[in-house]
Amino acid sequence: MNRDSIDFGKDNILVLFRKMLIPTLLGMLSLSAVTAFDGIFIGRGVGSAGIAAVNICVPLLMIFTGLGLMLGVGCSVVAAIHLSKDNVKAARINTTQALIFASVVTAVCSAAILIFPDKAAHLLGASEALTPLVVDYLVGFTPGLLLNIWGIIGLFIIRLDGRPGLGMWCNLIGGLANVFLDWLFIFPLGMGVLGAAIATAISVSIGGLIVVVYLFGGYANRLSFYRLKTSLKSWRLSMRNIGYQCKIGSSAMLGEMTMAVLMFTGNIVFMRYMGDVGVGAFGIACYYCPFVFMVGGAIAQSAQPIISYNITSSHHRAVKTQRLALLTALTCGLIVTLAFQFFSDALVGLFLSEGDAARPIAVGGMPLFSMGFTFFILNLTAIGYYQSVERVVAATVYALMRGLLILVPAFIFMPMVLGDKGAWLAMPVSEFVTFLTIVAFYFFSKPYVPKQPA
Repeated sequence: MNRDSIDFGKDNILVLFRKMLIPTLLGMLSLSAVTAFDGIFIGRGVGSAGIAAVNICVPLLMIFTGLGLMLGVGCSVVAAIHLSKDNVKAARINTTQALIFASVVTAVCSAAILIFPDKAAHLLGASEALTPLVVDYLVGFTPGLLLNIWGIIGLFIIRLDGRPGLGMWCNLIGGLANVFLDWLFIFPLGMGVLGAAIATAISVSIGGLIVVVYLFGGYANRLSFYRLKTSLKSWRLSMRNIGYQCKIGSSAMLGEMTMAVLMFTGNIVFMRYMGDVGVGAFGIACYYCPFVFMVGGAIAQSAQPIISYNITSSHHRAVKTQRLALLTALTCGLIVTLAFQFFSDALVGLFLSEGDAARPIAVGGMPLFSMGFTFFILNLTAIGYYQSVERVVAATVYALMRGLLILVPAFIFMPMVLGDKGAWLAMPVSEFVTFLTIVAFYFFSKPYVPKQPA
């Protein structure tokens, strides 16, 4: 296979960013569609109880997604810097180390979930009525976690290897398969939540299998799988590299943990104030959140290899890329927010029928909840920039703010003051305060001066 035609150091920034963004965005939205179609078919085939059960499982699944994003961001940033210095071997070693480490962690955790699914369901906060449905989803989806992790990390590697279009197809094919399998397992076969889980496991595994074939089948340009040494010194160096990758990508993990905390804490709060029906309504918001997250993630990930590659050798190209990314984030955020302000009933109606008790709660809450989507996307883009230039502390602090330090207190105290509306407004308040902090830091801190390569 010929070397990729993309040149991160010379191509026009606007053209380069477009080449990265369009396939990345389409691919990541397809990945979100996997979850959304679960919700649509479960809502129509099982009802709001099924949506509530899946929503209880999602925080756990997001932890694994966060692991993949952390290692994907970390290894791609490190590998991009090595590639900019023509050190292809070091780049291959780092991407291989990330895949092996993620595989071991995921395999061990998957085994524990499959052995103790009831305990996992109770730890996630499932009520007695919802526990059987939660267990069904955990048992059905967990076998696909390993290939799912490979798919997540592999997308970063494939994009850095100059094949963003292939990364898009990894997700598109899986998304289309999920639509058909969801329909097949839930309606003709009547498998309910378990069927939806199996359908999702199969669909996300498709992307992972494509990554395996790409890396092992001789199709990669430069970042094919590298056979690591097995000596004690080699393992020690590998763990050091993994630690550094995790450090760089930690804010990506925290970004996914934000979603997990949002759903876990929100489930508890909505259960307390509105019962199981409230959790079902909140579940609709949580089905749309990954779409918003993926938009911000796609913008950040499309800019990341361009910024990382140019930050030491051509700083003005990195700055221009980040400005373009922020403008794109603002535009996308406003479009998404306005869509939920004016078409809330139609968007909720995709998941729940007219007679479902959770529907009016969701319709009334979504316009409030969506007020945070613009800041949500802008914050992800800004955090992605700090990851790209290895400013780990700043990226980590902002990720912690939006995911824990502000979000959890907002969920706890705002319903006490505003009632049900406070629960819906907790996320927007968290994102807005984080955005103001990022802006203040940008204007009052010293300009970033990149380190020159040794």
